[in-house]
Amino acid sequence: MSIPPRVKLVDVGPRDGLQNEKSPVPAAVKIGLVHRLQDAGLTNIEVTSYVSPKWVPQMADNHEVMSGIARQGGIVYSVLTPNLKGFEAAVLDRPDEIVVFGSASEAFSQKNINCSIAESIERFAPVVEAARAAGIAVRGAMSCTVGCPYEGEVAPERVAYLAGLMKQIGVQHVGVADTIGVGTPRKVQRAVEATLQHYSIDEISGHFHDTYGQALANTLATLEMGVWQFDTSVAGLGGCPYAKGATGNVATEDVVYMLHGMGIETGIDLDKLVDAGAYISDFLGRKPNSRAATALLAKRAG
Repeated sequence: MSIPPRVKLVDVGPRDGLQNEKSPVPAAVKIGLVHRLQDAGLTNIEVTSYVSPKWVPQMADNHEVMSGIARQGGIVYSVLTPNLKGFEAAVLDRPDEIVVFGSASEAFSQKNINCSIAESIERFAPVVEAARAAGIAVRGAMSCTVGCPYEGEVAPERVAYLAGLMKQIGVQHVGVADTIGVGTPRKVQRAVEATLQHYSIDEISGHFHDTYGQALANTLATLEMGVWQFDTSVAGLGGCPYAKGATGNVATEDVVYMLHGMGIETGIDLDKLVDAGAYISDFLGRKPNSRAATALLAKRAG
């Protein structure tokens, strides 16, 4: 077991976490969240997405949010761009990285973006080409790598197929995502092993939802394989609009607490991170969906 001495976390709370919220979250609150995350030491933040406001109204303020952030050097601000139109709008706001996405499940691809996996990758090819020509890094999110709400279990071969397509179009880094949170340690390890057919361990990250309470175990299982990059969401925000019952991503606070307890460096100040989670949770009118945050907030109150 080669457990990495340092781990990089990408907080996807501002984008993946908030996109499903039914009530509008004002741009000022989203900007406030990004500022609190960077103050807590996060160096990678997924800020917003450039999708049709008809489909994801919560992200209609992408330009306002990106323009309103007081950027700090050394921080990577990434955005999701589903097509060339989205990329052309995004590039004006100077993201450091763009994220494209594909599904390892054919049924999910059809329901989510109305096309096959192969077609979705073809659609992203010009986006990847344009981003790389502009010197913008490209990350690929591979959804449903262990399970799909429509197909059930997803075979590792499907994950390898998707990773191969992403590699072909020039995607530099891929996230192995358990979108609906049904994965267990061996299953996510097999999904990572399949991805390793096309990408090195340094080009792979884990993205685990916590629907069945397995996200921390899955993080540890892939950490033990040498994976050192993970997507997490402050206060456990999030879900998936196309996956009924799927809860948020693993809470950043819980992952940081675990990593620090293992002597692994993250560069993140846990107290400030808990403050960031409390800030957005207070706005949303609910408690943070993080065990570590709940315990630390109770300790402070006591």
